[in-house]
Amino acid sequence: SLHEALVQGGIANNVAVNLHYVACEEIAEANAKNILGKLDGILVPGGFGERGVDGKIAAVTYARENRVPFFGSCLGMQCAVIEYARNVLNMPNANSREMDRSTPYPVIDLMENQKNVTEKGGTMRLGSYDCKLVPGTKVYEAYHNNTMIKERHRHRYEFNNDYLEAYEKSGMKAVGTNPETGLVEIVEIPNHKWFVGVQFHPEYK
Repeated sequence: SLHEALVQGGIANNVAVNLHYVACEEIAEANAKNILGKLDGILVPGGFGERGVDGKIAAVTYARENRVPFFGSCLGMQCAVIEYARNVLNMPNANSREMDRSTPYPVIDLMENQKNVTEKGGTMRLGSYDCKLVPGTKVYEAYHNNTMIKERHRHRYEFNNDYLEAYEKSGMKAVGTNPETGLVEIVEIPNHKWFVGVQFHPEYK
């Protein structure tokens, strides 16, 4: 889905999109420049579990520090949030409870309505949900200046709003939220060339 969405997005914008796939398990901060240095943009996709997450976080660090356009989808957005906590908010060992249940800084946590669920599968947050966008942001422009969009979801963990104030004060903004629940759906770093993470899967549509 991601591959096809990127190709079609290129067609719509009259550019050829050359995709270069990188195994996230091969990336570390020490070699990120060698692996990612020739890319014009970095996309970190969704996924489940801890396999390869360290590499995804290293890719986020490289993109953020070197002002390489970055887009994170679902787990990719969560990796961006974790990376920012560790390296900007001075929260060592910040993590998602999916990866580390004992993390001292659970910046990504289990959705409230999932905390007592033991069966998986259909209990996930699935389907299309409203998202209210902040005018004047890069995402707002990307959605043709619409303040309300609908996108599809497939996840069980989410941004932990207990940390929202700390993120916003330091420069990562919540620019898209669910109007009913207040869940953070989109984060953005305004002073970056393009640094956006979305909790949903825009490629589904």
